[in-house]
Amino acid sequence: MVYLVTGGAGFIGSHIVDALLKRGDRVRVLDNFAASKKEEFVSTVAAGLQPARSLKAAATRLPDNLELFEASITEPKKIAPAFKGIDGVFHCAALARVQLSIDKPQETNEVNITGTLNVILAAKEAGVKRIVYSASSSAYGDQPTLPLTEDMKPNPSSPYGLQKYVGEEYCKVASEVWGVETVSLRYFNVYGPRLTFEGAYVTVIAVFLQQRAQGLLLTITGDGTQTRDFTYIDDVVRANLLAMENQSVGKGEVINIGAGRNKSVNEVA
Repeated sequence: MVYLVTGGAGFIGSHIVDALLKRGDRVRVLDNFAASKKEEFVSTVAAGLQPARSLKAAATRLPDNLELFEASITEPKKIAPAFKGIDGVFHCAALARVQLSIDKPQETNEVNITGTLNVILAAKEAGVKRIVYSASSSAYGDQPTLPLTEDMKPNPSSPYGLQKYVGEEYCKVASEVWGVETVSLRYFNVYGPRLTFEGAYVTVIAVFLQQRAQGLLLTITGDGTQTRDFTYIDDVVRANLLAMENQSVGKGEVINIGAGRNKSVNEVA
């Protein structure tokens, strides 16, 4: 099979790329490398696929079954060729983080909403069978009860939550109107190797890891009793592969992807 991973050089996307390559699929990565360096991505992929003795040579070239397509999903004409000959799309490209969307609502809207529509339309025109969309639990916003379940009415409390929710709705429309199979996966606080450690919008786990490595005290906001469902990256990857292959879904379904248990910030610390 041949798959396209948008945002394939990013945290979640790169792990999906790894899993696809290791099982022998052909992979095309669509990324503008705004949040990651191409050289680092190539080296990371090589490290995961090659024996240690050949790492130095492998790090300078791509595996035979991997292709890079450098473009932004905000440019529909440029990305269209990337969808030709593709069986399925893992749509991971986004400008993530709640605070970033508050600080830069227009920029994040262009990527997270218009960019998602561009991906859907490009897939439709190319005859791609299925799109698995990286949605977000941010779509729930504030809810009166826990746990959060898919039958709850979305109540996004940030531009990011709203943008990711609109992406889900576009996926449903794509299935109902244009016949493109879609599945939306709502992630809960994903962590693991390659987690972003740079910039002003890093997650609490990344902050704690940095502080611990530097021998600093861990900074906890508030009393630390606030809880989150933290989900390991390997589980998110497995969910993506299942969503792409399972024949019982593909009609715009929305599915929670989480550990199913909450941990407080104090516990994480």
